[in-house]
Amino acid sequence: MEQKNIEYVKIEIESMRREVIMWKWEAEGQAKAVVVFIHSAYEHHRRYAWLIEKLRTSGMHVITGDLPGHGEESRRKKAHDEDFRDYAKFIRQMMQIAFTYNLPIFIIGHGLGATLAIQIERKHKYECAGMILTSPWMHLIHQPSKLSNALTGLSKLTGNMKIHHDITVKQLTRSYEFYKEEKDDIYYNSVITVNWYRELHQFMKNVVIATEEFPDIPVLLMNGGNDKIVSPAHSKKWLMQQNISELQYKEWKVCYHDLYQEPERNDIYQYMESFIYNALRNIGYII
Repeated sequence: MEQKNIEYVKIEIESMRREVIMWKWEAEGQAKAVVVFIHSAYEHHRRYAWLIEKLRTSGMHVITGDLPGHGEESRRKKAHDEDFRDYAKFIRQMMQIAFTYNLPIFIIGHGLGATLAIQIERKHKYECAGMILTSPWMHLIHQPSKLSNALTGLSKLTGNMKIHHDITVKQLTRSYEFYKEEKDDIYYNSVITVNWYRELHQFMKNVVIATEEFPDIPVLLMNGGNDKIVSPAHSKKWLMQQNISELQYKEWKVCYHDLYQEPERNDIYQYMESFIYNALRNIGYII
């Protein structure tokens, strides 16, 4: 995957000061749109090399990067303990870069990244051409094993205590090829603190019960019908409750959580690309 340009952005955060790298892959030929991609918890943007290349060769610039505490940073951390406000600030920085292209913008969020995208768009109401959400984290059906066995419950555990969410590649996708490539991924880390997990649950709850209206932009939400991590029914219910003029829901019946890594990913990409092209036509762009 060719890296056309690398963007360095200094993010000022009260708890830590660091430079965060954002990556820009520019489209082949004349670009039709810009995609801001937000990955899920515990992982990193490198896992989506295939998707980034598909978008780029389809005529879209792609802006992405590792969420704070993820990717390269995760190798230096014993557990995820980031403030969710750090995630939001990082995504806002990516959106600022996207707007410099003066092209229609699409936000693609996967897993926790999809839930973060919902919250960011609801709060800031960015003028986007559309949003694609896959497997949003709204209700986890896979809990950390230590919590499942703890009689005292989450509220009684020490905040800095480390727990393992135990999400493995085999739970994320049916693809044996992806399993062979990523089973020893040094940048994947699902060890978390109890405080982080508490904040995650409060964050998901706030997204689901928010009374502030979601902007009227086209939304495509896709789930795997055999998701081992989250409940597809909860995100589908959320979508159907929104006052959106144009929405699509697609459930890939046999698929697991990571739709872009599944054996059907080419079909999934074509479905998503069709949504993007229709959204562009609706605002007057010729494809």
